[in-house]
Amino acid sequence: MVEVLRNRQFLFDSIQTAFVITDTHSKILYANQLVESFFGHRPKDLEGQRIRVLFFEEDLIYFLPNILYLTLYKKGFDGETLMRRKDGKRIFIHLLSASFKEGEEVFLTFALQEIQRMKNLEREKAEMEHWAGLGRIVEGIAHQFRNPVASIGGYANRLVKVLSPDPKGRSYVDQILEETGRLETILQRVEEYAELPRPALRREKIQEVVETALSNFSKLATEKGVSIQLNTDDLSGDGQLFMDRRLMIKVLGHILENSLEALTRAAVEKSKKTLGVTLTDDGETVEVSVADKGPGIAAKHMSQIFEPFFSTRPDRVGLGLTFSRRVMREHGGKVKVESQLRRGTKVTLYLPKDRRRKVRRELIAPEAGESEDA
Repeated sequence: MVEVLRNRQFLFDSIQTAFVITDTHSKILYANQLVESFFGHRPKDLEGQRIRVLFFEEDLIYFLPNILYLTLYKKGFDGETLMRRKDGKRIFIHLLSASFKEGEEVFLTFALQEIQRMKNLEREKAEMEHWAGLGRIVEGIAHQFRNPVASIGGYANRLVKVLSPDPKGRSYVDQILEETGRLETILQRVEEYAELPRPALRREKIQEVVETALSNFSKLATEKGVSIQLNTDDLSGDGQLFMDRRLMIKVLGHILENSLEALTRAAVEKSKKTLGVTLTDDGETVEVSVADKGPGIAAKHMSQIFEPFFSTRPDRVGLGLTFSRRVMREHGGKVKVESQLRRGTKVTLYLPKDRRRKVRRELIAPEAGESEDA
């Protein structure tokens, strides 16, 4: 049986579920490759050990024996549990067990799925549904709000012209203009996210797109005393990929704006007021990273940075990173944020050079072309 499993290893490794088979004494006969990513144990090292190695001490008296009993004599176990990684840390797992008979031997199977991964997928799906519905609502709300906000701003500008030069009265009007401007920005950002169109993908050179975004941003950076350094030393490939140029420039604008604010709102040394923009191309993926040496992001906030409207500053809308992540997903890519307090933040965009996998773009070997005639 074990030899059969090993001969079919490629099949079990392709299953996106950690998979363990034991004998009736719970001795592990086989584990697929995903077990290592979940638990840290190499499959070969697990073979011959009891499955108890994946459970905590407190679960060995009742919980594990009950699971084994249900698996052997009933319909198996189906539920959530905390299990033990090789380093002793806990991992939240959905465990599904069953038994089967091969010849005269009985075997136990354990299929394991990481709960956090499942919840992340569910959350992403719920988020997409949420924003799809919100887009329809926003369209109506924005229409109702925009006209009154524009009227308030327009009348405030007229008051500036007709009011006597009283500093107190002028300060009130300036405050009105500032707040109406903020409301208009909020409406614009919400509409921008909720009504995000499907990307119009065209082949572009990433360096040209990044340089356009930087040129749009350079004047503001200069005014704030921040310099920008573009590094293309690792752009070994042609840097061409399919993307929506307009949306990507917007994403870069949001990220650059966040870094600029980080460098200007805190007491940062002049020598550290630099934004480093780095481009790399490994042939399959293009990376664009924006790094600053600002105050960084507190660890307690890292899990919230992509949430809509989250911001540590009350005067900010908090949709820049949310917008960026959604655009990257639409491009088949991702965005990663790394940050440490008092050391700075690095945001990296990962973009596939071709959204089609290699197997759909070219022949893997000359013999593959002959299979069609076989």
